[in-house]
Amino acid sequence: MANVQATTAEKIETTENPEVKISIIPRYCKGCEICVKLCPTLVLGMEMFLVKVIDIDKCNACMLCELRCPDFAIFIDKKIIDKKIVDKKTTEEQEIPKGE
Repeated sequence: MANVQATTAEKIETTENPEVKISIIPRYCKGCEICVKLCPTLVLGMEMFLVKVIDIDKCNACMLCELRCPDFAIFIDKKIIDKKIVDKKTTEEQEIPKGE
């Protein structure tokens, strides 16, 4: 008989808005709260000893939570809209240089 390996899909909780997408893998989160304490805009919070997105609209995509998570449980994806990056602080649009 052939070896049959069962594959299970990892549960990933995603929250997104037009500028950023935050993905959390609950099984990896051990509830250390490092990401919550480091978030300068208070986007994250704890619920049942796991990190949750509280207000994604406050996220500035600084990625401190992703960089400091010891368990790789959180991922930040910056979105590019119409090949332009929108700078929230100055509300100016900057074109992305084309690769040659």
